Amino acid sequence: MSDTAEKIITTTPLADLIDARLSRRSALKGLLAAGAATVAAPAAFAATRNTDPSSLPFEQAPHNVEMFHQVSPGHRADVLLRWGDKVAADAPAFDPFNLTAEAQEKQFGYNNDFVAFLPLPRGSKNSTHGLLAVNHEYTNPELMFTGLTALNAASRMTREQADVEIAAHGHTIIEIKKGANGWEPVQGSKYNRRISARSTVMQVNGPAAGHDRLKTKADPSGRRVIGTLNNCAGGVTPWGTVLIAEENFNMYFGGDPAKTSEAANHKRLGIKGKSRYSWSRFHERFDVEKNPNEPNRFGWIVEIDPYDPQSTPIKRTTLGRFKHEAATCVVAPDGRVVVYSGDDEAFEYIYRFVTAKKFVPNNPAANRDLLDEGTLSVAKFDDKGTLRWLPLVFGQGPLTQANGFHSQADVLIDTRRAADLLGATPMDRPEDVETNPVNGRVYVMLTNNNTRKAEQISKLHPRATNLYGHIVELLPPATEGSDGARGAMHTADEYRWEVLLLAGDPSNPEHGAKYHPDTQKLGNWLAAPDNCTFDNRGRLWITTDQGSSQRKSGIPDGVYACDVNGAGRALTKFFYACPKDAEMCGPAFTPDNKTLFVAVQHPGEYKDSTFDDPSTRWPDFNFKGKTPPRPSVVAITREDGGVIGN
Repeated sequence: MSDTAEKIITTTPLADLIDARLSRRSALKGLLAAGAATVAAPAAFAATRNTDPSSLPFEQAPHNVEMFHQVSPGHRADVLLRWGDKVAADAPAFDPFNLTAEAQEKQFGYNNDFVAFLPLPRGSKNSTHGLLAVNHEYTNPELMFTGLTALNAASRMTREQADVEIAAHGHTIIEIKKGANGWEPVQGSKYNRRISARSTVMQVNGPAAGHDRLKTKADPSGRRVIGTLNNCAGGVTPWGTVLIAEENFNMYFGGDPAKTSEAANHKRLGIKGKSRYSWSRFHERFDVEKNPNEPNRFGWIVEIDPYDPQSTPIKRTTLGRFKHEAATCVVAPDGRVVVYSGDDEAFEYIYRFVTAKKFVPNNPAANRDLLDEGTLSVAKFDDKGTLRWLPLVFGQGPLTQANGFHSQADVLIDTRRAADLLGATPMDRPEDVETNPVNGRVYVMLTNNNTRKAEQISKLHPRATNLYGHIVELLPPATEGSDGARGAMHTADEYRWEVLLLAGDPSNPEHGAKYHPDTQKLGNWLAAPDNCTFDNRGRLWITTDQGSSQRKSGIPDGVYACDVNGAGRALTKFFYACPKDAEMCGPAFTPDNKTLFVAVQHPGEYKDSTFDDPSTRWPDFNFKGKTPPRPSVVAITREDGGVIGN
């Protein structure tokens, strides 16, 4: 990570912005009315300078990189599920020296990302018994198999090893229960299920279903896909299903895309002809020259009913095709359901989908196909603090035959190109997009973008070479006479926006970081915000993903928390530290906020770290002394059984 970054352009000193916010009752009239894009410090800073203004009184975790994970004192962090743990009742014991695809399809998959807790029974608020739904984003073959490195794995892997990788992708649903000794999986549960990229049949619904561009030799109908790839973040619908996002699916395909009829489409999605994986050497479906339409069957949002283990997952094409991160749902005041998603790549966009029909409470069957009809829009920001949602509808504006769109299916298959033509605002890697259940605002994690140039800065993106990322608040208008999330008009055509914080080290002026003024004193700065969630009080919990830059920054990835209003606004506190060379994903609370589930992804991922000589063996250090690192889900609770963060 470089220590150089452009200084923030602002027309008003921070102290003046603080005074401006103090003089206004509404946050909407604060920072933006003062004419700057940096976050304004919250009220009452001067009065609380010698006290802790945060509503989060927990003692911070150590802010340093270690072989082990670390958590805030007074809490316990228990490994609940590890790569290779039993999911199916007849799954064999994990043996890292004898992996098979058949065994992996019955065991917990690799690189866990999104996590959701769904109470049992369905529709309840039970916080001690439920289902855990977990994405498996990608694999690290150099950490899974002996004799491989990150550089030679794609060329040296065997077909059997490639099949293990394919089986390790997808999703896991597993029943868990909290007892006297903490959380444990329920062995042999009827709900336990592995959804894999190798064998799970999925249905395609919506405007792109059956389109010629989705038809292949194996599926001439264009309505049946085997598996799901690179599932990153996701969401839970109001009717209790899970939405999982297909993100960087491009890296699984080999062959020369320029030799296909989909060359422009493949180029826009990053399919370059050289795959990170070896799969195209063994399976024709991953060779674009032999199956040019196969990539068009990925990049969607997949809906899964975790309460019905016999149900078929469905790819909902109405929500568009791009590198999806998140699928966060909220019910608007008029009863329609809104889904927010980011496209995780530099200079890509933020999207919103609004259903055509209304949500029917307490009737999952009535909402079964609610996501098959509606309008997908893309965000366009201006420097006046306004956001407009631009509908991606065939026949409107430039989305016509003259520009190569012949139906709504084409618009959705080529969502990125359609958004380009509408003039959407390029963002600094928009990852998680989550709604706050208390204030109704929408929070966007912008991880970083080291390719933004000085001439490309704006009030929304005020730093060139944005190495550390930032967090943006979207402010939907409120309905008269209502408050909180219920009153947020998530279907409105126009929102306001603010910058919550600019990440980086506030003690280093070259970083251009902006948080609460006490952040530097507490030494709890963050880099690369990625996923997030909210507790019942509307406080923001942030996870980070620095990648290999963790080695240069000297701080671990992990979980941070902060208030989003009041005296502690943007004062981040460090709660949990990942082990060495790991990314923090999947924060999810139980309804009572007494457990926080997090996903530790790719422990040991570094250029010279291998199965034979990993940089860490977390979480197992005693398996004949040779256990490879294992991506795992961790359950965090307070030692006194209380609410997390209070």
